[in-house]
Amino acid sequence: MREEPGAADLLATAREVLLNELLPALPPDKAFAARMVANAMAIAARDAGLDAWEPGALARIAALASDARGFAAAIRAGRFDPGTPDHSAAAALLDDLTRARCVVSAPRALGKG
Repeated sequence: MREEPGAADLLATAREVLLNELLPALPPDKAFAARMVANAMAIAARDAGLDAWEPGALARIAALASDARGFAAAIRAGRFDPGTPDHSAAAALLDDLTRARCVVSAPRALGKG
């Protein structure tokens, strides 16, 4: 059991301080670097928020294959092609994994952020 605030909350708070309190006081030639740091903090905060989701994804992968490598090998072998019994489960899992990655690295692609 983790204590609050969690990593995502701490990063969000630090990012807010960086952007709202420190950035305005920085010389203009340092503003770009500060914004890059703020962006990295936002990505890390979103990534930290996925920690709770990962065990469920791993369980879904294990239900279809031995592990992530086995899942990838099964995809390459055509085990989840359209018309196969596990196609829907594999497609839904891949869609969820892709959306989870987008939430971290490209939330605008999902209409978020």
